[in-house]
Amino acid sequence: MKRFIPLVIAILLVAVAPSYSGMAYGQSAGLVSSVLNRMERNRQSLKSLRAAISMEKYNAQLRDSEKYNGTVAYLPSTGRQAAVRIEWSSPQHEILAVLNGKYTLCRPRLNMCYVGSSSKSESGKARGILEMMYMSKQQLEAKFQPVQDVREETLWGGISTIHLTLVPKGNASFRYAEIWVDSSGMPVQTKIVEKNDDATTMRLTGMEKNAKIPGDEFNLKLDPSVRIVKS
Repeated sequence: MKRFIPLVIAILLVAVAPSYSGMAYGQSAGLVSSVLNRMERNRQSLKSLRAAISMEKYNAQLRDSEKYNGTVAYLPSTGRQAAVRIEWSSPQHEILAVLNGKYTLCRPRLNMCYVGSSSKSESGKARGILEMMYMSKQQLEAKFQPVQDVREETLWGGISTIHLTLVPKGNASFRYAEIWVDSSGMPVQTKIVEKNDDATTMRLTGMEKNAKIPGDEFNLKLDPSVRIVKS
């Protein structure tokens, strides 16, 4: 699970899209522009987020998937370091908290926690998703190529969305990302496809926007008996 830390905090952040210049043409261009406008309004109004989260990791070599379910709390920041807490309830109980550029990953069943810099750990991929959720149009434009694939799509649960495919510029760690944006401009599902065709899909449901979330929820209180592993 340690290797998923960056991935969980980058899939909750691939919830972004590139900006308007050089985008698709005609009707697609108008649809992309409309979606990006909604996403920008959502970004500006989002002060906090609490939701149920599900994640599926697909291993292309083994042709097998692992599924996770839990809850997420998120507080955006005016800087680059948002506060994130993800508590998985299945397949095993684990808690990941990111605060002030540091992460703590706890495995209660082992009475063990990993701690370290979120920027240097593999948790960066997961962190990327939530960070993208709070990126401006200008930041998105700098990171992704013009959108070429845009279409309407209904997710399970009857959620109507606009589906966008994002191809990163430069030497990114993944091939492309997909996001599904609801009518409010909220990215409710994201998918990151790695260069080896492994894929991680993350879905948010039961979202509570701008709910009051205490800051100390992201600062895990560790019992003295817990074994700490620094990375």
